[in-house]
Amino acid sequence: MSQQYQGNPATSLSTPRIVTNPWVILLVLTLGFFMILLDTTIVNVAIPSIIDGLHAGLDQILWVLNAYILVYAVLLITAGRFGDMYGPKRMFMTGLVVFVLASAACGIAQDPTQLIIFRVIQGVGGAILTPQTLSIITSIFPPERRGAAFGIWGAVAGVAAVIGPTLGGYLTTQFSWRAIFYVNVPIGIIAVILAFLLMPELTVHREHKLDLQGVILASGGLFALVFGLIEGERYNWGPVVSLGGSFKLGPFGVSLISIPTILLVSIILLAIFTVDEVHAEEPLLPLRLFGDRNFSVSNIISAAVAFGMMGLFLPMTIFLQSVLGLDAEHAGVVFVPMSLTSMFLAPIAGRLTDRIPGKYILFVGLILFSAGMLLVISEASLSSTGLTFTPALIVAGIGMGCTFAPMITLAMRNVPPALAGSASGFVNTIRQVGGAFGSAVVGAVLQNQLGSNLHSQAVKYSSQLPPRFRSKFVDGFSHASTGGFQVGRGQTGTQLPSGLPHQVAGQIQHLGRLVFDHAFILAMKPSLAFPIAFMVLGAFTALLMRSNQAPAVAEAEDSSGIAAAGR
Repeated sequence: MSQQYQGNPATSLSTPRIVTNPWVILLVLTLGFFMILLDTTIVNVAIPSIIDGLHAGLDQILWVLNAYILVYAVLLITAGRFGDMYGPKRMFMTGLVVFVLASAACGIAQDPTQLIIFRVIQGVGGAILTPQTLSIITSIFPPERRGAAFGIWGAVAGVAAVIGPTLGGYLTTQFSWRAIFYVNVPIGIIAVILAFLLMPELTVHREHKLDLQGVILASGGLFALVFGLIEGERYNWGPVVSLGGSFKLGPFGVSLISIPTILLVSIILLAIFTVDEVHAEEPLLPLRLFGDRNFSVSNIISAAVAFGMMGLFLPMTIFLQSVLGLDAEHAGVVFVPMSLTSMFLAPIAGRLTDRIPGKYILFVGLILFSAGMLLVISEASLSSTGLTFTPALIVAGIGMGCTFAPMITLAMRNVPPALAGSASGFVNTIRQVGGAFGSAVVGAVLQNQLGSNLHSQAVKYSSQLPPRFRSKFVDGFSHASTGGFQVGRGQTGTQLPSGLPHQVAGQIQHLGRLVFDHAFILAMKPSLAFPIAFMVLGAFTALLMRSNQAPAVAEAEDSSGIAAAGR
């Protein structure tokens, strides 16, 4: 049994096995969505335990982290289109099943290779599921009530980004690193059962044709782009393989296979993809979506928000653990006030977006988020504690709570249900790409600044050592920043030779600690200027949005009706 959309007989919404309120269905959606997003950050704090438990090397542990993010980001657009073609409920449940099975497999992995493979499969499941959440919300809620629904979705997106380190630290500390994967299994099983019983299925009654050329171009371009961004710092933005020799191009080292050439290939492939979509009979990403100014501007802002969030959390996580000496669990707790504030305000901001122009709420949210980050910078010092940042993070949480709901509402409000999967896939992809840019840019600036400040601080503190130890002390920091950041373990940059007098060895260790701590604070503050600048730019970009509620894209699609189940 199904019900047709008014004004659009080609689209129908089936009657679920148990008819319930759309808000209950939203709860099921957010349960699955939260679990997927959590896995983009929850693994980070378990790195030391995974290294010890599986005897993993640095390259392997990096791929445990990045394999999930890479596959997840690459497949979102394609998975979104699959939802339009085969039904968002069916794809949502498929993604859940794949993700739950892969999570169980991650938990029983016996070596790093197995864990990486299962993380890839997790990424596939997450990518299949994620776009369907916005698509189903668009199907079951009428336009005038989507703001509140997207507010809850936005709250989940924001909270999942910051609660991952907290939950991951707790599970790893109290149980083991395997618990961060096992926890997905019961949650996922419950979500699958509830989705099967409660969700309606949106069906488009027309024959579909997969844009295979678009899939290849988009996947290849996104893979190259995301790979280049997340691996750039590891390869010092230079050659990946010295194939055919290498040469310098400005500040970058270039070879046939290098980070600059990989990023260039991504630009070329994505440009070809865009041209191809104009002429495709049934495009993977219908470009008419961008005829809605609010959809286009919202995606620009989404990238800026993701850039800002990742740009904040990367240096802050390192600062809390490597400088202030907090363990992973307590470092995660520092962000709880931000999460709770955002979670409380996001649904309220969503409801307000249904009543007043959302662009003004979005503007205020982004400005407050930026202000909170500025307060974080001003409060950071060696005498800081976790509570020091609570007021600043509450301000940032208010800003976050006023950002996600109007941003997603304005992006998706005018999207017809038949195209909601494609639109959702792009919205989530642009968020992942923005986050990858944020990590890459802030990480590169942080490392550059840290290298410079380590040297200057080492010179400053070396004067407290006996003359014959000073040059070696300074040299010990010359390459310290190129070895990667040891989150939660601290760095001194010094390797003590054997045979040193006990008093001198202790003095060197103490001074080395001071050098790193002071150098990191000096490096962190200018690094955070970049995400703040992006957020402020996003705030003023929001003012370009339309204040009216005219569904520009929906008019073109003749999809003005809404689902009876969403009334």
